[in-house]
Amino acid sequence: MNLSKRRLLQTAAALSVPGAALKAFAAGASSTSPASGSGTWPTKPIRLLVGFPQESAPDIAARTIAAPLAALLGQQVVVENKAGASGNVAANEVAKARDDHTIGVLINGNMTIAKLLNPAMPFDPEKDFAPVGLIGTTPLVFVTSSRATGSSPQEVVQWIRQISSDGRYGSPGSGTVGHLGMELLKMHAMQAGIFARHQPFGSNPQVLEALLANKIDMALLPPGLALPNVRNGKLKFVGVTSQERSPLAENRPTLREVGLYGAETEIWTALAGPSTMPEAMALKLNAALTRVLQSQAVADTFLKSGWQPQAGAPIDLARRIRKDTVKLGGVIVVRGIKET
Repeated sequence: MNLSKRRLLQTAAALSVPGAALKAFAAGASSTSPASGSGTWPTKPIRLLVGFPQESAPDIAARTIAAPLAALLGQQVVVENKAGASGNVAANEVAKARDDHTIGVLINGNMTIAKLLNPAMPFDPEKDFAPVGLIGTTPLVFVTSSRATGSSPQEVVQWIRQISSDGRYGSPGSGTVGHLGMELLKMHAMQAGIFARHQPFGSNPQVLEALLANKIDMALLPPGLALPNVRNGKLKFVGVTSQERSPLAENRPTLREVGLYGAETEIWTALAGPSTMPEAMALKLNAALTRVLQSQAVADTFLKSGWQPQAGAPIDLARRIRKDTVKLGGVIVVRGIKET
């Protein structure tokens, strides 16, 4: 998409405005229902909607916290899988819920860029969610096929530059974090000569399969897929996309440490309700979630399933939503990316 400088500036300004949820929490002025205000919430079982199938990473996170949350809140917490549209089917049901007992376990794509990728999306992440709190985060790992020359990350990066636009990178689909993260990296590394072109697949395992067969040259993959193949020499490691080293990635160096800047991004999952969720309810649920995430047993289960526990207040999540919307939204606008 060719955009004028003025339009780009206008888009950046629009993206940087905090959403309604952020403003409400920052002001501390959210409406409170009688049940929430009296401290009696929840008054019936809580529906925890997950936008992905059973045994997916978000589903494991939801089922790990469900029973401990129920013990703290005094009501059942029932996980319901509403898979479809990269989690947006469940996100839409959460956005439209008005029963004070429907909560979503949503990923960053649902809560930030869904509307930017698809203007026809029936909900608006900036307006239709009330943040409760982060649950967990995971970085991606930048890897190349085994045909890359060099042994150190810096030498592998030199190879990436040499193959220029003849190189191909894979992702699980247009608008995924693996796609946007690579485009973000290319935007910041343009002067360094990283020009690999995008090859979408249907899933990360398919991306891995193509990498192992040398059908593509590089990708951002979850640690659980990337690192076993780095250890056995079938893939070459470049760096981790998180700002700091992660135990999920064996505390290996970040992209910044190997000289690639601007592509820090993570996959994250969080609890959120509809925008009508009373503040008292969100804060009570957040307090329970924080206690659950402090449990060593929960942390151990998370790490085994590919998540790093990440507690925080509703306002912290609201700020994370705004930051990621601006960062990834900028890539979407500049590159003209649409959901496929």
